[in-house]
Amino acid sequence: MAEHQFKGRREDARLVTGHGRYTADYVGDRQAFAYFLRSDRAHARIVKIDTEQARAAPGVLGILTGTEVAAAGWKGLPAMAFFKGVGGSALRVPPRYGLADGRVRFVGEPVALVVAESEAQAQDAAELIAIDYDDLPVYVEPNEALAEGAVPLHDDAPSNLAFEYEYGNQKAADAALAGAAHVVRVEVRAQRISGNPMEPKSCTASYDAAADAFEIWAPTQGTSDLKTALGNMTGLPAERFRIHCDDVGGGFGVRNEIYPEFLAVMLGAKATGRTVKWIGTRGETLSGDHHGRGADLSGELGVDSDGRFVALRVQWLVNLGAFCSNAGPLINTVAAPTSSAISLYNITAVHGRHRLVFTNTTPATAYRGAGRPNVSYLWERLVEEAAIATGIDSVKLRRRNFLRKAQFPMKTPTGSNYDSADPDRLLKTALEAADWKGFAARRRAARRKGKLRGIGLALFLEPSGGLGKEQVEIRVASGGRLEMYSNAGPSGQGHETVFPALVADVLKYPIDRIDLRYNALDAPKLAGTGSFGSRSLISHGHALQAAAKEMVEKGRKLAAEEFEVAADDVVFDNGAYKVAGTDLTLSLQSLIEKRWNMPAHPLDTNTTVDLASAFPSGAHIAEVEIDADTGALAIVKYIAADDCGTVYNHQIVEGQLHGGLMQGVGQAIGEHVVYESGTGQLLSGSFMDYFMPRAEHAVPITLIDCGVPSPANPLGAKGAGEAGATGSVPALANAVLDALKAVNVRHLEMPYTADRIWRAIVAAQTH
Repeated sequence: MAEHQFKGRREDARLVTGHGRYTADYVGDRQAFAYFLRSDRAHARIVKIDTEQARAAPGVLGILTGTEVAAAGWKGLPAMAFFKGVGGSALRVPPRYGLADGRVRFVGEPVALVVAESEAQAQDAAELIAIDYDDLPVYVEPNEALAEGAVPLHDDAPSNLAFEYEYGNQKAADAALAGAAHVVRVEVRAQRISGNPMEPKSCTASYDAAADAFEIWAPTQGTSDLKTALGNMTGLPAERFRIHCDDVGGGFGVRNEIYPEFLAVMLGAKATGRTVKWIGTRGETLSGDHHGRGADLSGELGVDSDGRFVALRVQWLVNLGAFCSNAGPLINTVAAPTSSAISLYNITAVHGRHRLVFTNTTPATAYRGAGRPNVSYLWERLVEEAAIATGIDSVKLRRRNFLRKAQFPMKTPTGSNYDSADPDRLLKTALEAADWKGFAARRRAARRKGKLRGIGLALFLEPSGGLGKEQVEIRVASGGRLEMYSNAGPSGQGHETVFPALVADVLKYPIDRIDLRYNALDAPKLAGTGSFGSRSLISHGHALQAAAKEMVEKGRKLAAEEFEVAADDVVFDNGAYKVAGTDLTLSLQSLIEKRWNMPAHPLDTNTTVDLASAFPSGAHIAEVEIDADTGALAIVKYIAADDCGTVYNHQIVEGQLHGGLMQGVGQAIGEHVVYESGTGQLLSGSFMDYFMPRAEHAVPITLIDCGVPSPANPLGAKGAGEAGATGSVPALANAVLDALKAVNVRHLEMPYTADRIWRAIVAAQTH
């Protein structure tokens, strides 16, 4: 790639100087404001909603409840459910509308919407709404909801079991485990956490009655996905929805969802004839945004007498929340657990069974890593336990069992197609950078200072990209500028920098004359989806590069006509067309700037490409110190050797890795959504109670590029956005437990807060 790609991010000046445009920045015609009255209890029947006083309050334009939403006749929110479960069973997807109708199922569920002339008037009126509830039993944990006699949350899920899914070969796994010399068992919890984008969930909507169409402003990771979903729910063509989304203040998976508030605000706009604006609060983000993780993970690993892994058996008990989110069921079954079930290890007998359970908590969805950290967390804890059971050094055990570079590409026992990896290089690189051999001396030095020092290693492999098709278009605009249209809208990934650079590199055209028009209202209808799952470069970048190459070919034919020679005699070299053996030359820029007297420019190009997954991998090493007297934890060193395939902009990839690492650190050291048992009250509903990592928690990170180009796409690209979270969770877990083994603590659940660590140390010393 050309040097221009390494000169910083093109979008940064706009964003850091306050010129970004988010949902809160839009001001609609005759704009009114919305406020949601939310359930203050986790499970209850709605006996009566009295809105009389509220409707008479100053400034009130309208009030919606579940009754009005049901009358609209719209379908419920979507959930990906194309896959089958045990015995051919289907995922149970109970209907979920814009407002609760008949029953509330988690604290924070929207019950009524007030539209008023001002936000304050809407909130004042909402406080006048009186609701009579008939309380029902509350189940915060999946095992509670599955217990005999538990009240069903939904009529079509009488046991509260939403789905049971399995993969692999149970007979083979059972037989191999039965014959194994050692079988180690691990149970860990991936605690529920909040995505917490900087930009709160929000929505502004207006309705054009004459056209029966909606104009919507909302932060989303995919406007095309949003249009499709809204069309399916309302019965209107997708073209009836004009979605505005310029900038998104953080995505992380939780912004790739359709939320009930969107539907309620749309109906509020339709009912009042006004533009209706709703900007959520941080409390609404913590309680109402779909959460991440939330699963109890157990595994058994069989090892033979030579220290070879022979079988893996996995079980997940997943807290799905009160409803199915769009992506929650997928990422806890097919997306990560099945596709990367063997991680980086050479094992053939695998079986997994996952149960997804409805509880009285906020629905859960994809969150950075989207199931991948759970897979790597369980795997790497199993490997550490296997090292103890066999007496084999954990590094030697990994080296004995990881896949070799020559084995790629390969089909796994669970049906995935791993494209490429070099685990040996990853491990060697990480160990050397971490000075693994020198750790014993550092541990002794820490002990002399009264500190417990630990080191943790984690290998991982994860899916990225995706299947299907992606479509883009490149148009010649006025003044010879090129406009690229794509479904991929960024939420911090640097699309405005990388995508023009890809096209400029093919065309040898000035990068400052190429613009990315993502989420443009005047864009052509394009196949494909948005930006999530570490897929943007693999899918949209691949498609844009292919379109640029197609444009070069179109230009070659045009140049041949100008030269009056055969197209095969024309070559494209460094931005110009030439005829070999002559002095005939014509720049692509000249063809772009020429007036063609045609309705459309002959170089305009619309391209669709087929997609395939790629599998990034990594070896991460964390080193920690713990104060045994207080439990205070410090991460003193972090090494990340990553295979992200071919890297096209190191600065942006490093930013993605740093971001993912910090979110993994957050999960490891403090983040935790906590509900009160028995009542379902959210105990971590503000930043007073919910921990978020700050600058002081930024760890000293060494990033090392160990890329192996992927053969699955022409760019050789693999994902980078999830790797930091996927590798850091198990690496930090192994490091903390390595430090604590000196004080006889063998097991501790995340988050590793000072209080938890201190209590574990005290308990171990008193037994």
